[in-house]
Amino acid sequence: QELLVESGGGAVQPGGSLRLSCAASRQAWRLFGMAWYRQAPGRQREWIARIDIDGNTYYSDSVKGRFTMSRDVAEMTVALQMNSLKPEDTAVYYCNRAVPGNYWGQGTQVTVSS
Repeated sequence: QELLVESGGGAVQPGGSLRLSCAASRQAWRLFGMAWYRQAPGRQREWIARIDIDGNTYYSDSVKGRFTMSRDVAEMTVALQMNSLKPEDTAVYYCNRAVPGNYWGQGTQVTVSS
């Protein structure tokens, strides 16, 4: 069964930090690529970070230099360290394969507000 469980979201002030985690079932995990996405209110879901089979990471321009993606292959988890958060980072955050299928987890809400 495909299963992706995101956690770690919350409310934080601008400039703050959060660390998101995602646990994947064996059916959902893809060694060759996992990614983080987010969906802000009224906007389409967008890709923000990816990690490939070699552990190389890639980021969208909107989060580059502030967010860091990592993974634990043995545990089939990925994480997203988010620093210097901005109000425009407010969104529901999801993890999925780098080439996602139809299944998505529930996501975790991140709210950045003063």
